Amino acid sequence: MKINDLLHKLYGTTPGGDGLQPKEALAYGIAGFGQNFICTIIGSYLTIFLTDALLFGADGVTIGAVTGSMAVAYLMLGTRIFDAFNDPIMGSIVDRTRTKWGKCRPYLKWMAVPIAIMTIVCFLPVFRAKATSSFIIIAIVYVIWSVVYTVADVPYWGLSTCMTNDTVVRGNMLTITRLLCTLGAGIVTVFVPIITNGVTAKFRYTDADIAKIMADKGVDAEAAKGFVGTVIKGMEEANADTLKMTYFICAVVLVVAAVPMFFYGFKHTKERFTAVDNPPSLGHNLKLLFKNKELLLIVLSGILGGARMVYTYTGGLYFAKYVLQNEGMYSLITLLVVPGGLVASLLVPWMSKKFTKKWAYIAVHLFGGVVMAIMYFVGYDAPWKLVVAAIALVLLGIPQGVNNIITYAMIGDTVDYLEWKTGERGEGICFAMQTLINKIGMAVGAFIGVISFSAAKINSETGFITQAGKDTLWNMLVLSGVISMFACAVPMFFYTITEKRQKEMVDEIAARKNK
Repeated sequence: MKINDLLHKLYGTTPGGDGLQPKEALAYGIAGFGQNFICTIIGSYLTIFLTDALLFGADGVTIGAVTGSMAVAYLMLGTRIFDAFNDPIMGSIVDRTRTKWGKCRPYLKWMAVPIAIMTIVCFLPVFRAKATSSFIIIAIVYVIWSVVYTVADVPYWGLSTCMTNDTVVRGNMLTITRLLCTLGAGIVTVFVPIITNGVTAKFRYTDADIAKIMADKGVDAEAAKGFVGTVIKGMEEANADTLKMTYFICAVVLVVAAVPMFFYGFKHTKERFTAVDNPPSLGHNLKLLFKNKELLLIVLSGILGGARMVYTYTGGLYFAKYVLQNEGMYSLITLLVVPGGLVASLLVPWMSKKFTKKWAYIAVHLFGGVVMAIMYFVGYDAPWKLVVAAIALVLLGIPQGVNNIITYAMIGDTVDYLEWKTGERGEGICFAMQTLINKIGMAVGAFIGVISFSAAKINSETGFITQAGKDTLWNMLVLSGVISMFACAVPMFFYTITEKRQKEMVDEIAARKNK
């Protein structure tokens, strides 16, 4: 079978004609692959850059009336929520955009360089550790970054509904695109902690150091465990400076790789379905949003599910670094989720056809909640328990993968539902809700991660953590996931769009236009 024939089969497209072609669908996915380089370096590592490289997580550091770590938590939560509620505004702007390239595509071209610049600025190694002025500057830069990112992110996901209105083809395209996005994010989450762990290893105590401490100071074995992996006294500043420069270099490399992918996505995609000539106002779009009850159910579910994968965000990195005593283990945590995600990519088309997207979504999240509950009750403080946790992470890749793929397809269906109901598509405002969900999830993930860090009483300057602190970190990360997995399934019981109904709506829309 020729490669082109295979791609047509994968995407469900028809060779020739004016319909979506595999080259376009791949270009769309490649842009998402690059976008996730940038999204992940910020979403997963800016928090730890603040707490561990700039030492706002060290004992005694305060920003105003709160500790440094709590200030970081509030910054992550506040900025992301502010940014999330900018999405409807950007969605309205997209719906009003009219250019020779379309209304969604041009943002891939216009915003690639601004996003790259702001990402690099977030990790500039010139910021001073523990300095309130540095925190304020980064807070301002982060807010600007979030706005710039929104300007590209909302139209990117809205573009999928402009490329095709065939729910099967669109679902296949989004499935492959989400796989590419996951791969892009996975590359960052796997390799960055391995790099940072390697370059800072020389600053940490080894087992031999612990043995010497025990012999020279008379420290008992149980108390000595708290020193494993901590920073050698007198080298805290060098360790932090090394981390600063390492994160900066990683950010530069990733944005240089990502920018050409944005341009490639712009050049090789085509918009076929757009809204009416008279673009709606923001107020009108918000009214449309509240007429789209099916979309609002997806949004509510996404918000309730914000903590379901918190262990893949900052909290998981803290757990690897301070409990497992090896930052590079975070790479293993994220890799363990991959097989389940791959299984999900194979299951989604079959589950959608057999059970509908709705019941596939509900089933995998109930399954995920049960898996995480077992993981919580088993614990982590023995090798066999870590094996159970590893198996659980593999299984949890299934709900994560299904959610990443199927939500975009469901929102695409709600665009058709809105047009069927009101005569207006509103791709921008609808897909603004997907980016809102993503950002709420990132906000909750970062917030719980840093709150857990603070509750565990970790000192990021020395790396010291007690056994009680380790238990606290585990409990907060896993229990929040259990609750979130179950909660996000509830709204979807009221979702009514099926594959059959979506096709009927598209046919009715086409019939209206042909009159």
